[in-house]
Amino acid sequence: MKTNPGRFFEDFRLGETIRHATPRTVTTGDVALYTALYGPRFAVQSSDAFAKAIGYPASPLDDLLTFHVVFGKTVPDVSLNALANLGYAEGGFHRPVYPGETLSTVSEVIGLKESSNRQTGVVYVRSTGSDASGRTVLSYCRWVLVRKRDPEAKIAEEHVPQLAKVVNPADLAHALPPLDPAAYDNALAGSPHRFADYAVGEKIDHVDGMTVEEAEHQIATRLFQNTAKVHFDAVATKETKFGKRLIYGGHVISLARALSFNGLANAFAIGGINAGRHVAPLFAGDTVYAWSEVLETAELPGRSDIGALRLRTVATKNQSCGAYPDKQGEGYDPSVILDLDYWAFIPR
Repeated sequence: MKTNPGRFFEDFRLGETIRHATPRTVTTGDVALYTALYGPRFAVQSSDAFAKAIGYPASPLDDLLTFHVVFGKTVPDVSLNALANLGYAEGGFHRPVYPGETLSTVSEVIGLKESSNRQTGVVYVRSTGSDASGRTVLSYCRWVLVRKRDPEAKIAEEHVPQLAKVVNPADLAHALPPLDPAAYDNALAGSPHRFADYAVGEKIDHVDGMTVEEAEHQIATRLFQNTAKVHFDAVATKETKFGKRLIYGGHVISLARALSFNGLANAFAIGGINAGRHVAPLFAGDTVYAWSEVLETAELPGRSDIGALRLRTVATKNQSCGAYPDKQGEGYDPSVILDLDYWAFIPR
């Protein structure tokens, strides 16, 4: 066969390394299209002049644009035959990426667990995105539910990895250059609130909502070269549980992050992803809202310019977040679609 049908669960081997096609050079065109799709307004990623004034050589890519490009490389080899992307852990953004950089991705299979129904299995991978010089820009773990080609196929070796519940923000603060807080213009950034203004336990309703259009999520998955069938093939998805295409989970993450600007405008850089769960699917025509909770605040050794906020951002569909819809017993409020735990850097 000269075509790629994608891997099924029994095709994965514990410990194997997968070098993904195709390297991708990101440009200002990608930045403009990302902005058109999600509407992020963080000043550092929006303005060269603002970024240079505080210490960057230029405006870096939005961290999640880097994430999507790195993630998209993995799809043909990891999740082309997936039913669902289940979660994330141990994510770290190790250096800023600027337009003109070329990104590539390598993944290691770190876990395999067959489902009790023997129709599917969970594949755990650690993916690393690198620039053209081989420097790591992003690393993260994710686990995905993948179909089996043959329900009777034997699995050679199973293992469920133990992943850290929280990454250390001090290990990731080096990703940001030394910054000048005095040059950070609150008015231009859109908020007067800095590190000391946030308290553990504080909840923020981000107020705004965005309705997802069919064309937008199709453009997004193509932009990131995410070829998962559940996002593209309306004929094939008629046979699935939902009977229609699913919105790419990363699309939801970017929408929630963009919405979080209203209340977290100065939390301009993502340091790391502690945990993430796609609680329920999103479909075209649904409207996304979000709220966040401050889980921790962290001083960063050697950094008097920035601090870190550990944030939990919850996204909902078709329900505003004034009542902070959340977990309910063993499950969640029916409106919840995303539960994301991450570190963000913010000026002091």
